[in-house]
Amino acid sequence: MTCSSCGSAIEPGKKFCGDCGAPVEAVAIEVAGTPPPVAERRLVSVLFADLVGFTSASEDRDAEETREVLTRYFDGTRQIIERYGGTVEKFIGDAVMAVWGAPVAQEDDAERAVRAALDLVSGVGPGCSPARQRSRSGRKGTGWSPATS
Repeated sequence: MTCSSCGSAIEPGKKFCGDCGAPVEAVAIEVAGTPPPVAERRLVSVLFADLVGFTSASEDRDAEETREVLTRYFDGTRQIIERYGGTVEKFIGDAVMAVWGAPVAQEDDAERAVRAALDLVSGVGPGCSPARQRSRSGRKGTGWSPATS
């Protein structure tokens, strides 16, 4: 291994460069014949969805009921997103963020993201009483952006 700061050889197992004192985290590891990983820039489609008014509606519910509603919502959301070839990146509170185009891009990623969003809007509230379905609505958005993977 060589130090990325001064170029000196670093002995295996050392935490710092013996010449300049640079920490091992700042040291580039060279492996013969293996090119360093290259970041790839690509166009991705991102979907963000959340439940409008969920926070205020959950104030009147038991924690177990709130968890049950979110679990059903997240399970259904994940199924719809995966049906259209998307990847759920994260769940945040009552929101979900999904991406199309990474790690594998397809020509119709944007269209599939929009179709998933439309299915999510029509599917808000399954498993709830008709009164609760009327009181809940979903907010969805899609966007396209260059990303590095």
